[in-house]
Amino acid sequence: MSFNDLGLSADVLRAVADAGFTEPTPIQSEAIPEILRGRDLLGRAQTGTGKTAAFSLPMIDMLAAGRSRARMPRALVLEPTRELAQQVAENFATYGKYHKLNAALIIGGASMGPQEQALDRGVEVLIATPGRLIDLFERGKVLLNGVGMLVIDEADRMLDMGFIPDVERIVKMLPATRQTLLFSATIPPEIRGLADRFLTNPKEISIKPSALAAETVDDAVAIVPERLKRDAPLRLIETEDVANALIFCNRKKDADILYRSLKRHRLNAGVLHGDLAQSVRESTLQGFRDSKIALLVASDVAARGLDIQGLSHVFNYDVPFNPEDYVHRIGRTGRAGLSGRAFTIATNADTKAIAAIESFIKRGIKRVHVEGLSEAETEAPAERGDGRRPRTHEKRAPRGARAKPREHTPREHTPREHAPIERTPIEPAMVPQHAQPTPQPRERAPEAPRHHAQPASPPRAARPARQAPDEGDHTVGLGDHTPAFLLRSARAR
Repeated sequence: MSFNDLGLSADVLRAVADAGFTEPTPIQSEAIPEILRGRDLLGRAQTGTGKTAAFSLPMIDMLAAGRSRARMPRALVLEPTRELAQQVAENFATYGKYHKLNAALIIGGASMGPQEQALDRGVEVLIATPGRLIDLFERGKVLLNGVGMLVIDEADRMLDMGFIPDVERIVKMLPATRQTLLFSATIPPEIRGLADRFLTNPKEISIKPSALAAETVDDAVAIVPERLKRDAPLRLIETEDVANALIFCNRKKDADILYRSLKRHRLNAGVLHGDLAQSVRESTLQGFRDSKIALLVASDVAARGLDIQGLSHVFNYDVPFNPEDYVHRIGRTGRAGLSGRAFTIATNADTKAIAAIESFIKRGIKRVHVEGLSEAETEAPAERGDGRRPRTHEKRAPRGARAKPREHTPREHTPREHAPIERTPIEPAMVPQHAQPTPQPRERAPEAPRHHAQPASPPRAARPARQAPDEGDHTVGLGDHTPAFLLRSARAR
């Protein structure tokens, strides 16, 4: 089958021929006729199978008739990353060069001024990332009630990046009568539910990967200790004849750390991930394509869909979470009939992930030895000349972490025999005389003068014996210790 059998116009076929394509890929041959009929489509195809042309070619023909209004695009293409959005915009420019088709690129990290000016002039196709599109819509810079075609590309990647709520919000802004195309490398239950809500009687096309791993790529796995993982790329770069290489990391934080490590070793490296400004990402990627940067450390999301010609090596600093991403990563090298090499750095904790990849590609991956980083060479380091053991890269426990309690071994308690203490009784005769004072009567101190004169109390020793109280006195409960002022006669007061 050729492109002439798909029902495309002569201008589109001429642009395809100019691009050097003669035969359509399986996803193109099955999807293009259905899209031209106006049907909704659910396509399962991996990146690199030609699905961008599968929806861009028929869209160019269908949008050739008619004219767009200012701020009202006629078609919308949603992409998860800026790089993929730029590639789609390039495809529309390549295949629509014989049509008066205006396309605008709306992505985050770039200035809004030129994007707003493009929308004011009117565009047929709007290629956008969800976040920037919602921002412009809320500002009143774009109207979506004229969109007749919607393409949701890389839906599974949208799900991984948390963009599905934004996609659902955007779809609610669109007309109910529209043609919707949804493409995804995998169709998990979440994507299936999304298709059931957004698509009407869709045509489902599933293209299985024709080649799981390119035969021109020599791939291997290097098992290293966890504490020496960061040294592995340096050793591999030293031992391999690396002209240029992509180094994939699962997380943006790890990509930054590895990039700084390479720069400290004075290697010509760059970094590419989603937290960088768009201008920085574009200049870094262009520098890598122009061979001004030899080593590009990239997150998997930012590097998805990159087409770098003549790439000699791919290093997986982290084992990919999805086995399909392994095929996608190592497929960046060994292209256009050239040979390439790919190394995956793994630890003992990655055993199950490596087994899942081998099960997916239906073959084993050879193990290689990284000199100086094997378990046997690092577990028992030899002693130095001064008798001390060399330092290792073992990580200390974080400050503030609770130390592991030591195991307490109870000791056997043996009671000790103590000699009895001899006590000598103290006889009264042994007490010195000065230790036995003779009780002497104490003299009462004179009372302080009061406001009215009172007779002084006689001394305690000369105090007469207690006498019976007068008839009017009733002292109760004080016994022999009745205070002297209570015993005085009321007449004396």
